[in-house]
Amino acid sequence: MSLLSRPAVADAVARRLKSFMTPRGDPATPYLGARGRVGQVAVPTRHGDVACAVYHPPADVTPARGVYLNLHGGGFAIGYPGQDDSWCRYLAAETGVVVLNADYATSPEHRFPVPVEQAYDVLAWAAGTERDWAGARLCVGGQSAGGSLAAGAARLALEQGGPQVALQVLHYAPLDLVTPGRDKRLAGPRSMLRPWMAEVFDTAYVPDPAVRRDRLASPAWGDNGVGIEGIAPAVVITCEYDRLRDEGVAYARALAAAGALAEHHEVLGYDHGYNFRGGAPREVVDAVYALIAGHVRRVVGAG
Repeated sequence: MSLLSRPAVADAVARRLKSFMTPRGDPATPYLGARGRVGQVAVPTRHGDVACAVYHPPADVTPARGVYLNLHGGGFAIGYPGQDDSWCRYLAAETGVVVLNADYATSPEHRFPVPVEQAYDVLAWAAGTERDWAGARLCVGGQSAGGSLAAGAARLALEQGGPQVALQVLHYAPLDLVTPGRDKRLAGPRSMLRPWMAEVFDTAYVPDPAVRRDRLASPAWGDNGVGIEGIAPAVVITCEYDRLRDEGVAYARALAAAGALAEHHEVLGYDHGYNFRGGAPREVVDAVYALIAGHVRRVVGAG
């Protein structure tokens, strides 16, 4: 067993990483100055309040056509929802939905299943009829670790009988925490995600390897993708050179078998995190953002 798989060591490394790893959104993405106000709300959950930035669509889109819960990435440990600021502005402006950007609790201080249960609780809150948006047209999505939490929240919505989720967006998400990072296929010349990173982040998030088999932690592992008929339709985005590609493909197949795959899109020639600084050209990022926005517009009835 590697030293990094020991919880005390993984926790120490994860804390060190989160102390200086401050992800930044790509300033080249459009809509940094989009119309529409940004507010704040504290959403009560079973694990305490979750602060959410609230991105409103432009004033001429009233009332808001629906709501999209965004869950940022960061290996379940790095809490910086601001990395998705430009994406949230873009989505609100392009689709007419309100976007909630959640600052969920992170590991190692808050381990599985705390973040995924918080995500579900925020989703249920967002569906309330007393909000100033159409909660019946509800979407959830995230990048990297946020995509895993989105998948878990959608699974809980299925199992708990609600709220009804119109769309889940799983953007290069870790969907198999059981298989060690070193055993995941490397398709490109190198990978942004190193095996040691997976070891640290997965251990800090779910220290017990047996618990990583839970369907909320590893929906693509084993037979966890069986019996999900009725789950929210999903857009699954994978990257050709990403170590997480194969688990995304596997879960897309499980969703397709359940009649719940809206689209699987592969970003060819690029790796995990391609849409941030130093990744893909703007036109590649714009095309994927437009693809997601198109699905959101469709499910909220905006064309």
